[in-house]
Amino acid sequence: MPQYDLNLVLNPNLDGAQVALEKDLIQQAITRHGATVKAADEWGQRRMAYPIQKDPEGYVLFYTLEMEGASAQPLEKELRLRDNVRRVLIIRDRPEWRKK
Repeated sequence: MPQYDLNLVLNPNLDGAQVALEKDLIQQAITRHGATVKAADEWGQRRMAYPIQKDPEGYVLFYTLEMEGASAQPLEKELRLRDNVRRVLIIRDRPEWRKK
């Protein structure tokens, strides 16, 4: 199965319990669409290059997923419906892009 990178920016005004709840809901959405998480990277609060919905900061999460290509768009649509998710980006990981 091909690998994908899932990049998310969450609302920066969430407390720790709310962030944990959002991460659980994101994980459930990922498994519901038949994807498996290979790696997860949590950058936390970061200052953005430009404001997103009038907030100069965001809570940043990165996931490396294995899933079928047809599942990428429905997963992205479902994650965009979440109120606390500000940005969603799914990119297919290509081995030729990696430097040796």
